[in-house]
Amino acid sequence: MIAMVVLPLAVIVWAAVAVATSKSSAGAAVHEAARLDRGGHFFLAVAAILSAVFVGGWLADRLGQPRVIGEICVGLAMGPTVLGRFAPGAKDWLFPADNLPMLDGLAQIGLVFFMFGVGRELTGMSLRGIGPQVLMVSQASLLIPFAAGTAAAVPLVQDFAGRAGHPAAFVLFVGCALSVTALPVLARILTDLRLTRTHQGQLSLFASALGDGVVWSVLTAILAVVHGSSPTGVLWNGLFAAALTIVFLGPLRRGLARWARSRQAVGEGAEGDATLMLLLAGGIAATATLTTVVGVHQLIGALLAGLAWPTGNARTARVADRLSSTSKNVLLPFFFFGFGLTIDLGSLRFDRSSVLAIATLLVLAVVTKVCGPALSAVLTGMRPRPALTLGVLLNARGLTELVILQIGYQAGVIDQRLLSILTIIALVTTILTRPLLRLIGPEGVEPAPSPCEPEQDGVAAKGAPERSSLSH
Repeated sequence: MIAMVVLPLAVIVWAAVAVATSKSSAGAAVHEAARLDRGGHFFLAVAAILSAVFVGGWLADRLGQPRVIGEICVGLAMGPTVLGRFAPGAKDWLFPADNLPMLDGLAQIGLVFFMFGVGRELTGMSLRGIGPQVLMVSQASLLIPFAAGTAAAVPLVQDFAGRAGHPAAFVLFVGCALSVTALPVLARILTDLRLTRTHQGQLSLFASALGDGVVWSVLTAILAVVHGSSPTGVLWNGLFAAALTIVFLGPLRRGLARWARSRQAVGEGAEGDATLMLLLAGGIAATATLTTVVGVHQLIGALLAGLAWPTGNARTARVADRLSSTSKNVLLPFFFFGFGLTIDLGSLRFDRSSVLAIATLLVLAVVTKVCGPALSAVLTGMRPRPALTLGVLLNARGLTELVILQIGYQAGVIDQRLLSILTIIALVTTILTRPLLRLIGPEGVEPAPSPCEPEQDGVAAKGAPERSSLSH
């Protein structure tokens, strides 16, 4: 099975290198034979990406890392950081610039549908008995790293501010970058490690969702200020977003539940499921568009769609599971891979100011993100070792931070050097997740409380969850 993937990938890379480096008549013949139109190049890129992310995920799993880390790293390896530096012709032949928007389109579709699945996971989790704990942990996970990031950003303004030349926006942006938790990456890590149904896994998802919602709101305000929008417009966008959330979690969710009950016996079978999946996909896309219109990132719209989707209905669950599975296994890797095609870590100059910035921001990022939520969890009744597990999970920044970094760089808030520095921090903090969890051990994981059995004094029952990979 692995050979069926590795062999085509090797042929693709060989052909790309041969076309890029050959200058003889034989090389010209190879070049002529390998000429492809735009559609051919697109499907070549799709084949190369899916093969590469399979190999990268397999290697990462063998090295004790979540598969998503391998998917990110192969993107960096086949982008300008590695392949573009040593064989630029091969990189340009595999991934022509005019095909990148199409690949990004696949990535965005996969990410939005995956976030819909994350929303459904959240609806299946019980907040009974842990509501105050979620609020305390999410506030600590957001505010402590945010404060540390803004303080550390003050001396960095002169050297790393972008072309927009807005110091206040720069300082707040660095705070956002250090305080974010990558909700999509966290969900993938929890899935890979089989921790989704643990107390720490559920708490981390809830805290990440709440904290990232605030981060996206602050980022929206920062961009509005940079682009010259009025404070009144920013306020109205925030009010619209809040109203939209209330509608989705209230009337719309109840209405969809009634509709699902009334249609449960209607349109059963493959044809009915296909129609429902088509309507669901269109609804998710429309919701993502709606939140973008009111100034909130499209991921929040997809998350709201997942929260509003009916639960307890076999048909709606089956259709949603199929859509989420396809996006996770086929489309989402384009998102993780795609970032590597747009950034060149090799261009970072490791001078004194860059090294000092990396060291300072990395230490602050890890210490504040792990210790802040852990301390809050201990204060709300959790044992110290499980509290550390919770902090380590929330320290995974991954691709959400990378998306935020790209947005800030394109808006001129930060420069290319800080983009590379914060990218390294995002990758390192995510890579640290699994080794730190193994260091804490299986006794640092508690099973999630049963919906019908609330926790005693805010503490879940002790013991490692069955089949958690940390127990192996």
